[in-house]
Formats: sequence, structure tokens, C-alpha cells
Amino acid sequence: MEYTRRQEFTSSRSRHPQIIEYRVGVTGDKVVAASLYLIGDTGAYGCHGLTVQMVGGFKGLTLYNAPNSLFVCDVVYTNTPPAGAYRGYGAMQCQFGIEVLMEEIAEKLGLDVVAFKRANWLKLGEQMHLSKVLGEGREGFAQTLDSSGLGTCVEIGLEATDFYAKRRAHRYQKGGAVRKGIGMSVMMHGSGIAGLDMAAATLKMNDDGSFNLLVGATDLGTGSDTILAQIAAEVLGIPVDDLIVYSSDTDFTPFDKGAYASSTTYISGGAVRKAALKVRRQIQDHAALMLETDRPDSLVLQDRRAVAPDGRSATLEEVALSSLHQRDQHQIMATASHMSYRSPPPTAAQFAEVAVDVETGQITVERLLMVVDCGRVINPVTAAGQVEGGMAQALGFAHSEEMLYDAAGKPLNPRFGPYHFYKANEMPVMDVIFVQTDEPSGPFGAKSVSEIATDGVAPALASAVHDATGVWIRELPCTPERVWGALHRAKPNPGWRT
Repeated sequence: MEYTRRQEFTSSRSRHPQIIEYRVGVTGDKVVAASLYLIGDTGAYGCHGLTVQMVGGFKGLTLYNAPNSLFVCDVVYTNTPPAGAYRGYGAMQCQFGIEVLMEEIAEKLGLDVVAFKRANWLKLGEQMHLSKVLGEGREGFAQTLDSSGLGTCVEIGLEATDFYAKRRAHRYQKGGAVRKGIGMSVMMHGSGIAGLDMAAATLKMNDDGSFNLLVGATDLGTGSDTILAQIAAEVLGIPVDDLIVYSSDTDFTPFDKGAYASSTTYISGGAVRKAALKVRRQIQDHAALMLETDRPDSLVLQDRRAVAPDGRSATLEEVALSSLHQRDQHQIMATASHMSYRSPPPTAAQFAEVAVDVETGQITVERLLMVVDCGRVINPVTAAGQVEGGMAQALGFAHSEEMLYDAAGKPLNPRFGPYHFYKANEMPVMDVIFVQTDEPSGPFGAKSVSEIATDGVAPALASAVHDATGVWIRELPCTPERVWGALHRAKPNPGWRT
């Protein structure tokens, strides 16, 4: 199937536009109550209309986890193309709203914004108050935060960007049309859907000591084939090159819920680890026969060998040949399934540096830095690629990409040009730093990284624009028209630091 460019705008799925109204109650420097009223535009059909808004409400009201929270949502039909599932899935819209509001509150109360957020964000060991009542279209499951590097993420980002020094310097900008600003935001996401997502994996040992790994998980360019192979290789004590991965062919690969909801490493990886542990035990049992030891669990799999405590060993190729052709003949293989009643949130801090032309409203984004806790990072190269790609998508969402319609629902800009997305030569400097934690429920301590990468750019951008100009942008994207309008509504001092 091939779309024309216009059809791509009119017939494919977009993100859900939302109108968001937060109210936050603060006693001293503590958030004690929060409410969110959300209007979600699902377009002409109800694709994901319920669940996108529920995820947005849950993430938006859990980031600061007020003990008294209220979420009310209306999903509306409009005569526009249907909205659907898109990276971020409602969380990035709602976390934009709460992050900007928290910064506004800190300013009005005369509090340091980072200290105010630190006093209130979700802490290690805390219950997520809305997790049970806001499931995926049904009642969910109680959740606690069992791993978090958020505080460290913020501290590293503050130091890496010279955040406070730059903010002090920006207060004394003199003359000229261009003002500099730096902003920050914090965020959380999830790892799969608790009590719903399930994946399976099959692992088979070949007679040359190599392995076939069969998974239903689909590699969409995320590197999941490599990551799942790494998980199996770690359990089996072999290099990744000894694994042949077959994925996504439903004729012979086992079931997987799908490459969505930031679930593949956490859920599918859990299934691969379980299958590999079963195979490892079978290898140990057969190697124990070969080495004439009655303690299979004492054998260590490393460097393609099963090694006994006394140093004697058998290669995995020898084990495979023996099991298939010589002794107690059988196929060493296993299938395992995995699901979880937990959805551990990755956490992160996003920093943005901008230059704003106060005469035209034009924003130039100069640098983005994201400091991410996604648990134990299994593959730093692919994880960094995920974060960089997510920031690039989120920058378009925050700064320039907007689907416009007339009163009858006719698209006004269904082509590149008037619908502006960032080109390669327009991208700012982007940096990624990982803060490693160990998530007890994840494979080798891993959590997700794919969607959290989109959540923080918009509020960090709004924060930076405010630092530069003194005005708040509450509507996205931050086009020159909106920035210019906000500056001129702020008269008589639109430059505010001249």
C-alpha cells in the first residue's frame, strides 16, 4: 500500500490533540492535591481514544503523585483524520502540562524550581496512587517505584549544562533582539502494560554449539533483535554471534503482544531470559553426564564451555553433539512465556538551551541534553540511538509540527513545507547520559527507554523560552507566531530584560 503525501496526512493516524486543565494544591512546598480535566480529540473514529487519555492522565498525575488526585476526561469526535497510537501515547502531552505548571508555581512562590520539583516528584518505594484505578481501559494493578535514578539524573544534568550559572547570566542580558534561555524538566514513563502484555521465546541448541532464538517481538529499527540475543548470550556464556535470531514470523515464532508500550526489552526480554535459563539447565545436566559429576548446578557456562569447579570442561559443541547423537539423545531446547503485573517507570531529566528573537518570536534550539535512568543499559549504542531519535521527534512536536484544519475539517497544510519538521542541518547538538540503576523485576535490571525519550523536550523548551523572555508558552508547538503573540501580550515590556 502506498500513500500520496496528502493521503499520509489525511488517512494515517496522528497524535491525539488535547485540551488540558490542571489544578494543583500546594501547602508550603508540598503538593497535596491535583486535578486534571482532559479533552481528548480522537478524530472521526475512536482509535485508542480511551487508552491514550488514560495513560496521559495516569502519567501526568503520578509524576508528582499527589495523595489526593482527580482525573476527569472527555473524549470527543471531530470531523478530522483519526488519531491513534504514537510514541509517547498521551504521556508527553500531560507531562508537558504538569511540568510547565510546576515551574509557574515555583516562580510564584519564590521557590527554586529544581528544589520544588525534587520535594514532590515520585520517590523510591512510594505507591503510585492512581495505578490501580487507572489501568488500560479497566482496573489496573497496584504499583510502587522500586528503582529510580531521577535525583542523580537531575544533578548530573545541572552540572553538565551549568544550569544555575547560565540562569543567573540570563537575568542580566542587555540589548539586542536575541535572548538566551535554559530550561529543564523531569519525566517518567512505563515498561509495558501491567497485567496485560505477554511475550514468549523459543531457544534451540544446534549440533555445532550455535543457537536459534525465535521471538515474536518485531525489530522496528530499535535494535531489539540484538538486545534479545544479548540477553540469551549473557545467560549461556556465549558471544552474540553464536545466536541466529528469527523474529516476527507468526507461522513459526511464538506469540508476542507487540512492539508497543515500551515493552520489548522488559517483557520480551523477560521471556528470552527464562527460555535461556531453561536451556542452560539442560546443558548443565548433559555436561554433568559427560564430566561424570553429580552436581550439574556447579557447572559454569562461559566462553562456549561448561566448566566444572575442578577445571575440567566440555565445549558447548561437544555437549550438543553428545546430546543429539551419542548419549541420552534428545534436543536441548525450551520455550518460555513472560508477563508482569508491574510496569516499572524509567525516569529522566531533560535540559534545553535556546536563543529567542524577541522581535520575531523565532526560537533557535541550540542544545538538548537528556539524562536517563532506564535501569541496567543492555546495549548503550542502541539505547542512545533511541533517546536521540525520541528527542528529535519530540522537538518537532514541541517546536514546529502542527496539523491545521479549517472549520469543516479540511486539512490546510498536508505537505512538507507548511508542515515543518526538523531537517538534519537544523538539528541542535544532542547529548545523552545514562544513570544506571537495577530494576528488580527486569531482565538483568533493565527498564524501557523508547518512549520516555519523547516526554521531556516540550516542557524543557517552554522552560527555556520563559528563562529567555519571561513569557510562558502553554500551547504547542512553540511557533514564532505564538511566541511573538505572548511577548506582545506581555507589554509594556516584551523584552523584559532589556
